Amino acid sequence: MADKRDYYEVLGISKGASADEIKKAYRSMAKKYHPDMNPGDAEAEKKFKDVNEAYGVLSDAEKKAQYDQYGHAAFEQGGGFGGGGGFGGFGGFDFDVGDIFSSFFGGGSSTSRRANAPQQGDDIGVRITISFEEAFFGCKKEVNFARIQKCSDCGGSGAEKGTSAEKCSKCGGSGTIRVQQRTAFGMMQSTAACPDCKGTGKIIKNPCSNCKGKGMVKVNKKLEVTIPAGIDDGQRIALRDQGNEGRNGGAAGDLIIQVSVRPHPIFERDGKDLYCEIPITFAEAALGAKIKIPTMEGEIDYDIPEGTQTGTMFTIRQKGVPDVNGRGKGNLYVKVVVETPKNLNEEQKKILRSFAESCQEKNFTKRSSFFDRFRK
Repeated sequence: MADKRDYYEVLGISKGASADEIKKAYRSMAKKYHPDMNPGDAEAEKKFKDVNEAYGVLSDAEKKAQYDQYGHAAFEQGGGFGGGGGFGGFGGFDFDVGDIFSSFFGGGSSTSRRANAPQQGDDIGVRITISFEEAFFGCKKEVNFARIQKCSDCGGSGAEKGTSAEKCSKCGGSGTIRVQQRTAFGMMQSTAACPDCKGTGKIIKNPCSNCKGKGMVKVNKKLEVTIPAGIDDGQRIALRDQGNEGRNGGAAGDLIIQVSVRPHPIFERDGKDLYCEIPITFAEAALGAKIKIPTMEGEIDYDIPEGTQTGTMFTIRQKGVPDVNGRGKGNLYVKVVVETPKNLNEEQKKILRSFAESCQEKNFTKRSSFFDRFRK
């Protein structure tokens, strides 16, 4: 991973950035490099993937702590971080208890590492992209993925139909044998995987033709998934027991669906709140007006008061994003921007000059206050 960029550099933040700063930087970078905003741009697509990878680590407190301490080495394959058997976390090196014992005594595999012990199936990761509207209202999506499961022909035994695996005569079906070895400490006894059955405790004389004696096969699956209303970009959905099946009675893993949400042309999202800017005319700002305000559920009428200044923010309650757990909605924050008219004809300019001449200092309190402070 020597060629990987620093995750903080990818998001354009400092190492001491807060969770909110990390999230804000991710939103900005994800929008900038989103494939929908850069169609056909391979470089933008790569940067979009880098941004998601960086956020996946820095947004997780445990992964962030590992990264801050060890850098990219914390997540290298076999690096010993983030779970798995044996010891982990020694500067990126993976130390296995069985290997340590083996170096001294020629054996030492623990029961949990025996080939015939229950083994939990791995999780499966799937990424889907949905529209802003689908994220707001919720939707159903079909996902396709490859799953490892028991062979349907042999039921997971690994033996051809009509036959069965036999108990290993060497280990008596335990999968392990006891070995003795003379060491500096005297004769030491330990256990090791049976060499005849490879630790499974069974001998398959007629392997299944479908799975070649493995007992497991990879199959392509389709599943309709309900995406809850209010889901945010980067959030994950875990479907229990839909991952790879376990071995020897072990539990199945989960199907982890990571959701990417396309940006909206008008609305910006921050948590459950929505933000947008609406242009208004000089006359509407000065005299007040009833204007149309867009929401995700349709337009609404809203009265802005006379004398409204550009940049004024109005709050429309309960018109934000629904809580993904069903706990109400956020707000919609609308900032109005006064648009200065262009391409005026001579008559319009004459009217505007006449209007300007009729105005007094009391009509422009901010301007008067500014120059008063300047003179002082």
